[in-house]
Amino acid sequence: MEDLAVTGGALPNPGFWAGKRVLLTGHTGFKGAWLSIWLKRLGAEVTGISLPPETQPNLFTLARPDLAASHFQDIRDAGKLAELVKAASPEIILHLGAQALVRPSYQDPIGTFATNVLGTANVLEAIRFVETARVVVAITTDKVYRNLEHAFPYRETDHLGGHDPYSASKAACEIVISSYRDSFLREKGVAVASARAGNVIGGGDWSADRLLPDAVRAWQSGSVLQVRRPEAKRPWQHVLEPLSAYLVLAERLWADPSLADAFNFGPVSHEAAPVREVIEIARASYGRGDVHYGDGTEGPHEAGWLALETAKARHILDIEPRWSLTEAVDRTMKWYRAQRDGADARVLCETEIAEYEARP
Repeated sequence: MEDLAVTGGALPNPGFWAGKRVLLTGHTGFKGAWLSIWLKRLGAEVTGISLPPETQPNLFTLARPDLAASHFQDIRDAGKLAELVKAASPEIILHLGAQALVRPSYQDPIGTFATNVLGTANVLEAIRFVETARVVVAITTDKVYRNLEHAFPYRETDHLGGHDPYSASKAACEIVISSYRDSFLREKGVAVASARAGNVIGGGDWSADRLLPDAVRAWQSGSVLQVRRPEAKRPWQHVLEPLSAYLVLAERLWADPSLADAFNFGPVSHEAAPVREVIEIARASYGRGDVHYGDGTEGPHEAGWLALETAKARHILDIEPRWSLTEAVDRTMKWYRAQRDGADARVLCETEIAEYEARP
């Protein structure tokens, strides 16, 4: 695949975010920790609600995001969640809290559905009774579509579905989000949108069964990386790409609530890349690493092809990717190497955010 140069469109506006009260669920996760750091840089007052970090190490603990308040609370507990949401009195809600992995969803499907579907309903129900709320951006995934494995990228109007419990739970989330928007929140003046993005890479992710974290673990220990489905294609993107999109979307919703809808975020659809290509870029960047490529038959079902059509985000929100696949993978591997060699995780994140913002 040709690695084309890319330039970005809109970026988060510090003038908008300064002093805004933001509720961030899932703040202890990989994307949540990065977003906490960026929101602080933008001047927002952030309250986080999440389970404690699930991995050791984890970015939340290493980077020490500076939050107004941080609560370890399961979003499946509707009563306690509602108390915390009311106390935070947020103006903007960014809902990232989820069970976010495909393979664990096979091991605990009920927990996955409870967290992702009922948890999302609990968050939206709590927001019904918060008079300060103006904007909700609820994060789902690129895997919400009924994947027919055809060559066409999925548009926001395509059918929802999901073979595995994770994908199905996130498709169900989309229906919950739409229902709360139409039944309750629009009439209260709250603009509610869903953001569909996935296959995010970047430094600080230590989750199991994710491609580059698995590669880092294997190569740092001198082991052979086992790759089950090397030809599976995905819309890979650096973590800062969707986070920037979430923030820009929130700004646009604040200014124009009529934009409340579902949005795909990701690279241009023809730039979806196979797992093998991502690993070879990562290995070149890391400088070493043994890999064993499987034949695609191991493990539970996973889609072989997935691409998103992002024209809606480009045309309505002026959102464009800023970093190519090669740069995204290279930055990811350099982050892990620097952190392993003693660099401060928060400084690494803040530096990368500044470089992302500075890209013309």
